[in-house]
Amino acid sequence: MKSLYVSVAIAPFLLALPAYAQTEQKEARPTAWEASRTRANDEMVVTGVARARDRLDSATSTSSITDVDIVKIGESSISGIFRTIPGIRAEAAYGEVNGNYTIRGLPMVGSGAKYLQFQENGLPILEFGDILALTPDYFMRYDFNVAQIESIRGGSSSTFASNAPGGVINLISHTGEVEGGSFQASTGLDYENYRGDFSYGGHLSDTLRFHVGGFYREGEGVRNAGFDGNRGGQIKANITKEFQGGFIRLEAKLLDDRVIGYAPAPMLVTGSNDDPQYRDVPNYSITEDTLTTANLASFPYLNGDGQLSRANLDTGNHALVKSIGLQTRFTLGGWSISDSMRFADQSGSQVLNYPLAIAPAGLLPLAFGARPGSLAYASGPRQGQPITNPTTLNGNGLIAYSTLVNTQIGSLNNFTNDLRASRVWDIGGGELTTTVGVYNSEQDVQFDRQYIPFFQDVVGGGNSAHVDIINTNGTPRTQDGVYNFFGPTANPGSNVRYDVGYSVMAPYGSLNYRIGKLAVGGSVRFDSGQVSGFTTANGPTNVRTIDVDNDGVLSEAERSFAFAPAANAIPVDYDYDYTSYSVSANYRVSQQFSTFARYSSGGRAAGEKILRTAAINPANGSLTLQDTAYDPVDQAEIGFKFRTDGLFANLTGFWAEVSETNQQIRPGAGGQTELVLVTQGYTAKGAEIEGGIRRGPFSLTAGATLTSAEITEAADRALIGNTPRRQADMIFQLVPQYETDLFTVGASLVGTTESFSQDQNQLTIPGYTTVNAFVQVRLVDRVVLSLTATNLFDELALTDVASVSLPTSGVTLVQALPGRTVSANVRFYF
Repeated sequence: MKSLYVSVAIAPFLLALPAYAQTEQKEARPTAWEASRTRANDEMVVTGVARARDRLDSATSTSSITDVDIVKIGESSISGIFRTIPGIRAEAAYGEVNGNYTIRGLPMVGSGAKYLQFQENGLPILEFGDILALTPDYFMRYDFNVAQIESIRGGSSSTFASNAPGGVINLISHTGEVEGGSFQASTGLDYENYRGDFSYGGHLSDTLRFHVGGFYREGEGVRNAGFDGNRGGQIKANITKEFQGGFIRLEAKLLDDRVIGYAPAPMLVTGSNDDPQYRDVPNYSITEDTLTTANLASFPYLNGDGQLSRANLDTGNHALVKSIGLQTRFTLGGWSISDSMRFADQSGSQVLNYPLAIAPAGLLPLAFGARPGSLAYASGPRQGQPITNPTTLNGNGLIAYSTLVNTQIGSLNNFTNDLRASRVWDIGGGELTTTVGVYNSEQDVQFDRQYIPFFQDVVGGGNSAHVDIINTNGTPRTQDGVYNFFGPTANPGSNVRYDVGYSVMAPYGSLNYRIGKLAVGGSVRFDSGQVSGFTTANGPTNVRTIDVDNDGVLSEAERSFAFAPAANAIPVDYDYDYTSYSVSANYRVSQQFSTFARYSSGGRAAGEKILRTAAINPANGSLTLQDTAYDPVDQAEIGFKFRTDGLFANLTGFWAEVSETNQQIRPGAGGQTELVLVTQGYTAKGAEIEGGIRRGPFSLTAGATLTSAEITEAADRALIGNTPRRQADMIFQLVPQYETDLFTVGASLVGTTESFSQDQNQLTIPGYTTVNAFVQVRLVDRVVLSLTATNLFDELALTDVASVSLPTSGVTLVQALPGRTVSANVRFYF
């Protein structure tokens, strides 16, 4: 815990700062009502750079979305909001959490956000953004605490953040500069959602200010599940003491929230690989339904301690966060010194339904047991009733072979600290800015996980239920729909425990020399890490027999409870280090125009994805494959920026090269979804365009990212030269709006061109454009009525297709964005 020692050592010094010193008298402060119509000054960038700079003086690609505009997007989830950021590809079909994210053609081979770092107030939510099914958005929420969302893409993120070579997205909080607050009540008009948001802040004195805010909500969610899939909330607070030359701020956060997860579901597909035609399975809507329902309630399992427990599917994604942080900035001997530190206690549980394959109901007994049998409902209102005609079941004759993914999160706690010092020197008629810093963190990865395969029928309306297979002699082959308690494949490892700690230390520094219109700079970062702990899993003989229903009859499934004894533990014990650097030049051609170029070499350390693979020596926990310790990322970019009254335009050309080791969720040889360790190389090149115009009451912002990416290295050499899966040639965003004193009306359009489902480049995923529309009306002072529609035109927007090529069965598993939803909101300012 060396980061803790560093922080404890400097804390008394920070607290001894002259907090009693008075600042100059402030000007009249804006109220929350006034600020709701005023966009914050976003000409400065503070994320992923040494010091706050004017965007035109920074050799970086940056964007920001203010709170005034975020509420108009019509999305409350992190993934939904991040879809509107130029250069960011966000697959937002899993629900409010567990989205997949990448940037500028970097591969999205696994889950989460491997090359992007998600931050709150400059510090990461998780040190590693791609922990399987436990991604950074799991432990963060958007609410009215957020003043703006700032992003930096490529560039200096390689050296001013660890494990973020692709970029950083930072949620920056309100800190009490605005007086007063607001409360908003929201309800879904065509779906069940009830939510309340509040925000309040201001000054307690000329030098002391605060802010507090949060939300609470409950409801079924945007798909038909038959139960309240979303329930919980968050509260955040901070207090800031200003003094001459700086400030000190204490912040805290409490999150206790459950959200439903939306996994892949079946669709019919015909036509050809180049021109597939996707349509709904009878009695199941891919945009309105989910296979996670109230009928799939409780599953028995052996926990990590070998004790019989039960997992309830309505738990969903349950996040518990208790965090406290400290920020300060002050001057000392001509140096500007800043420090940010935070401890986050992050735990919870995750109970998900993840379909692996779709099978004809009539063939189910033969497919899973190679012998005849019959089917019967195992849960729901028809529990115990036989299914007399499987071929016409629900009008589609299909059964989903699904797995319960049950994760008990012991600790994803982290402690992070970023201490830096900067000084500007007058040298040779120019300004030399020097920055030195040290970042350190401790990240726990402690969880138990079980995979339990089961059968369910395919039907919408929140009515899907467990299905049992009954042998011809009347004995059950399954137990309450569960095929076995050993896992979906014959391989062991369905009952696992991870208890691993990651310690990161990263000193860094930068130089930037500006003379006249030219600024040249360079930065370097040295990351070193220590990884220790253990993993354990069940072996092929670690199986118990348990009569879970106490009926005196053992089903075949009851003979297969997997457990992971301590004797199976595999140690994890290795170190790594790598160096990142970035060099740049920026030329301020005029007050309105600048051009820049940058080359960066960074890396992303391996997280939990290489554990329990051939990369780790099972005898002593060392690395057997040294190249898997981190993935190098090299990037180059060149661009220009233009800004004048009411108009801005940015254009950046980019190139990236990455060598990637990660786990992919992909179809196996039998068509069943599997988790596979993949090592491949990729290159990407393209252009990122962003611009906006404001003329009177009308404004328009737009962005597009053009990408040409290919696989350059692969174990299967047939893949070399192919386009990475789900990588489109273009993604784009468009936000027009018209605003008067009485009303504001506008839309947010996000789209993508077609892509390939898998690396083999056979089956096509169609492109799409979704439209979110909004209208705000201000009939009386300090009250705003609004109506928001997401996916207004009910577009079929597929983000993931499991099949490599057009399936002969005519059925595949897909992920799709939800259909149209409409919500009404009333917001009161005070």
